[in-house]
Amino acid sequence: MFFLQELERTITLHPSFFGPRTKEYLTTRLLEDVEGTCTGQFYIVVVLDTFDISEGRVVPGSGVAEYTLRYRAVVCRPFKGETVDAIVTSVNRMGVFADVGPLPVFVSNHLIPSDIKWDENATPAQYTDNGDQVIEKGTHLRIKLIGTRSDVNNMFAIGSVKEDFLGYVVSGSTELPMTDGYSTL
Repeated sequence: MFFLQELERTITLHPSFFGPRTKEYLTTRLLEDVEGTCTGQFYIVVVLDTFDISEGRVVPGSGVAEYTLRYRAVVCRPFKGETVDAIVTSVNRMGVFADVGPLPVFVSNHLIPSDIKWDENATPAQYTDNGDQVIEKGTHLRIKLIGTRSDVNNMFAIGSVKEDFLGYVVSGSTELPMTDGYSTL
């Protein structure tokens, strides 16, 4: 899901920014332009550093200069079959919408276990098994990605919670369960 990748970007700079702080301005502009964006193949989460800034090349007729910056960034690229933790953003009778970081995921009601039913009389709207599993806005879910789709500047995914160890995740608990039977002092 998260990778370290070397990328390249060309930035044009107006002559009013030429001077001793040109490289600093280019780095700042790079951060503003690419952090938090989607390329269609992956999300750029954070730029770690720039390791190569080319000499400026003046564009004929306009006076602006082009700089090529090579940089390292942490990117988020989801894969089909990957299991991820998500937070539910909305629930309706067709299914559940959740976010995995910047990636929106839809879980159809056909991909939710049959014992968890849509409760139209509940406030807020929710899927429930009339026990301890309630899927509503803000619920933490463990989802398996069935497929991803990418547009020019966005990505979407379809997920499932119908397999073992998927679905409702107890949130708010910071204690780990004791498995060996011994208590700590």
